[in-house]
Amino acid sequence: MDLEVSEVGLSPATARARAVVSVPPLQIHYCSPMMNRSPSSLIDSAPKTPKTPKSPFASRIMTPIASPMKKAIVSVQGYLEEVGHFTKLDRDHPHDAWLPITESRNGNAYYSAFHTLSSGIGFQALLLPLAFTSLGWSWGIVCLSLIFLWQLYTLWLLIQLHESESGTRYSRYLRLSMAAFGEKRGKLLALFPIMYLSGGTCVTLIMIGGGTMKIFFQIVCGDTCKVTPLSTLEWYLVFSCSAMALSQLPNLNSIAGVSLIGAITAVSYCTMIWVVSIVQGRPTSVSYDPPQSKSDVARICSILNALGIIAFAFRGHNLVLEIQGTMPSSSKFPSRVPMWRGVKFAYLIIAMCLYPLAIGGYWAYGNLIPANGGMLDALYKYHGHETSKALLCLTSLFVVINSLSSFQIYAMPVFDNFEFRYTSKFNKPCPWWLRSAIRALFGCLAFFISVALPFLRSLAGLLGGVALPLTLAYPCLMWIKIKKPEKHSASWYLNWALGVSGMILSILVVIGAIWNIATMGIKVHFFKPQ
Repeated sequence: MDLEVSEVGLSPATARARAVVSVPPLQIHYCSPMMNRSPSSLIDSAPKTPKTPKSPFASRIMTPIASPMKKAIVSVQGYLEEVGHFTKLDRDHPHDAWLPITESRNGNAYYSAFHTLSSGIGFQALLLPLAFTSLGWSWGIVCLSLIFLWQLYTLWLLIQLHESESGTRYSRYLRLSMAAFGEKRGKLLALFPIMYLSGGTCVTLIMIGGGTMKIFFQIVCGDTCKVTPLSTLEWYLVFSCSAMALSQLPNLNSIAGVSLIGAITAVSYCTMIWVVSIVQGRPTSVSYDPPQSKSDVARICSILNALGIIAFAFRGHNLVLEIQGTMPSSSKFPSRVPMWRGVKFAYLIIAMCLYPLAIGGYWAYGNLIPANGGMLDALYKYHGHETSKALLCLTSLFVVINSLSSFQIYAMPVFDNFEFRYTSKFNKPCPWWLRSAIRALFGCLAFFISVALPFLRSLAGLLGGVALPLTLAYPCLMWIKIKKPEKHSASWYLNWALGVSGMILSILVVIGAIWNIATMGIKVHFFKPQ
């Protein structure tokens, strides 16, 4: 560290001693004698959960006459912030060390890539050819590309907004929304879409995973099998119990291995499905003509529903801040750097999966794509007898494994919210038995909804419309509110245009999805999963 001697006649040693006291904490690295101790021992000696977070750490333990020692302790605190072991979030929100999202902060770029891949690609990608049936070849590719670039930009905005200039980290989408729009308005705008997207995705994963388990058993067992097959409801129960058992892993970092397995299986089965569909050829009755609409309004609503399906394929923005919250952060090494590195790699892989699925799937099946299962159902329906049993079994097994892993990451914000209620009320961490009970209760609730409302799989367009503001609109508006770009600048115009367009598009997509359901209809059957 270079020191400037500001008074004539001072020796370098005296000037260095004065600099230790006067330099701000974040600039001191080796001046304090306490630096001979390891950072971990310093952390262990500090209070774990301060009960009065209003005052700084040092001022609560120093007496009025201990000013030099107080400055030394403050310098140690600054050093710990520099190396990333002690962040302002820990001081501002002491309960975060007890919650499953921020309980562990040893994440890295690899973890972010695993989690992003596991949450960003899955069964929703198999529905993309269904959107092309309404949009056609050209507009389908154009809309897919525009929404891909749009959501990638808003993803970058969220990563930049994770750390504020004051040092506070927003490790949950809801907290960032409250910081941008105010407490009441932020909750009103974001709480329902976040919980609806997380819970609705988990319910849909039970349907996809349980239904695929049934298909897997039928393929393995064959027509000559004498074992009595389980019903669809029983397969839902098997999947739900497996998901509940896996959900007992304590925090978001602990499921990094699960996310890695989920990412590998998602990429594998997406690739296998579109490759097999193209190799096996098109059915004889395939057609690429847009479905006949009774009126212009019906045609417009069909297009809006297709945009909702594409938007739903890019769900997962409600998990970006949570994933970034598992990383250490400091002023020198902010978490946004490794997070963006991992996200870029993940979305390169996602693009390599989504585009072949959408284009190849539409080429292979055209308007014959089933509305419920997308390309997976089309593969079983049109090429089930021509494709080898081993390949079909492997594809089904990968779908089940990916559904189990995706369930964990989408359920984590729900678990975190429940435990936050407990820690805020009782000012202590959630006991292990209550944590296990909360997760089992959520699994049972998701299972009940999947059995009671098995037609939810047909509502991809509606789900996409509800989740669309979280993905395309809110990040732009939050950037304007928090970063306050200069009026009439390029950033100001761009974010206002995208934010307002995203809100309008969300409303139109929801209206289009509801109109589509009302006119075309869906098979509504309560408590009768098929």
